[in-house]
Amino acid sequence: MYRSRLGKDLSDITLDYVSSIKDDDEIALFDILGSQAHVIMLNEQEIISKNDTKKILTALESLKKEKLDYSTNAEDIHELIEALVIKKAGMASGGKMHTARSRNDQVVLDIRMKIRNDINILANCLLDTIEALVSLAKNHQKTIMPLYTHLQQAQAGLFSHYLLAHADALSRDFSRLMDAYTRVNQSPLGAGPVGGTSIPINRATTAQILGFCGLVENSIDATSTRDFVAEYVAAVAILMTNLSKIAEDFVLWSTSEFSFIELSDEFTSPSSVMPQKKNPDILELTRGKTAEIIGNLTAILSTIKGLSTGYGRDLQQIKSSIWSTSKISISALLILKSMLLTLNVNDKKMKKATETSYLIALDIAEKLVLKQIPFRTTHKIAGSLVQQAHNSKKALKQLTKKEIKKAVEGTKVDPKIVLDIIKSTTTTSSLKDRISQGSSGYSEQKRMIKERIDQINNQRTILSNQENHISNALNELEEKISELIK
Repeated sequence: MYRSRLGKDLSDITLDYVSSIKDDDEIALFDILGSQAHVIMLNEQEIISKNDTKKILTALESLKKEKLDYSTNAEDIHELIEALVIKKAGMASGGKMHTARSRNDQVVLDIRMKIRNDINILANCLLDTIEALVSLAKNHQKTIMPLYTHLQQAQAGLFSHYLLAHADALSRDFSRLMDAYTRVNQSPLGAGPVGGTSIPINRATTAQILGFCGLVENSIDATSTRDFVAEYVAAVAILMTNLSKIAEDFVLWSTSEFSFIELSDEFTSPSSVMPQKKNPDILELTRGKTAEIIGNLTAILSTIKGLSTGYGRDLQQIKSSIWSTSKISISALLILKSMLLTLNVNDKKMKKATETSYLIALDIAEKLVLKQIPFRTTHKIAGSLVQQAHNSKKALKQLTKKEIKKAVEGTKVDPKIVLDIIKSTTTTSSLKDRISQGSSGYSEQKRMIKERIDQINNQRTILSNQENHISNALNELEEKISELIK
């Protein structure tokens, strides 16, 4: 259809090379909706007649109900849909559908509509996963566990605190997606191939009909930029790295060496030869699929950076990276949410790991600080106490007066004060005493959980309003179509 300037059609091999038709199924519906909005605008501007409008809209409506046959000579979904409309409505009417637009503004319109739809789906999945984390945290406000730095036990903490840390990280991912949405939801339609059109169209009309919040005004920018794609995939890549961190923790903690958690059978797999194995394959795949999405982002950025200003066919190649990114991340969130809701937490094992180490060392140092002793001095004393306990293979509370006296040598600190502090300090007392905002103390858990629940409710309202805006616009589009094809 588009090759009238050229003497020959593409060979089968060349057509297969240039065609994006196999990737375009993801945007077929959006291409139809965009075409319908464009035709309605052309009619309102008196560029095409009501009769032509009726025939084109009727043809497009029928395509919504059909399974499109992609085994054609069409290079892409845009050519295929236009050819089918012309076949149904006739060239005299159907041939007017493409008036005052190009595949360049058409494809970027479809991609923007697809991404904004994916963002809304992703954001819902994100909130469900955050809610699962907070719900699990609510049930584990008293579950003591070691907190780690450098994969070494660092401080006594609560499992709820760990879960809230990831809920907060995912909440920032939600905010990033919402921010990206505002830049994605801008209409490029009517920009033409690159420099606009002499036909008196109304770009604001099509933007409003399709639920966009505004225009990508500059016609060069509208057709050639894909920074919104890079922003979306970058936000998802960050989201996936956060999921990968949870996956890595759960892989470690489900080992027999840790046994902090046990995954539900539906999220594990057996070995092909070792019947006792319960492999955390789903979590491992989450790590692997994170790498794939990072690869998608790299591919997109590499494509964009090599282009001069204006549309280049290279941009066709980024579509599959977008679809892959959305599909993987949505699936990962759905699975993680279900995994969290079925997780078996071994609170006894977690507590034992905490109490058999020296995680109250910092608490001892801090209690000495409250006695007006410099922190560097108390740090040295606590370090010496741990060293002696480790060498003697016993707990801190089992240290003798002689060993404590040795730990405070040269500091002018009364050994009796240190002894009293050691006797009164436990992992439980440590968590009761932890009062700094955002800490792993008992009191802070209750406050943070309540605030996170309120935050989730507010975020759901924001998202619902965003979805309703699109839904209402598309419902109004359907009403206009019904009126015009009566």
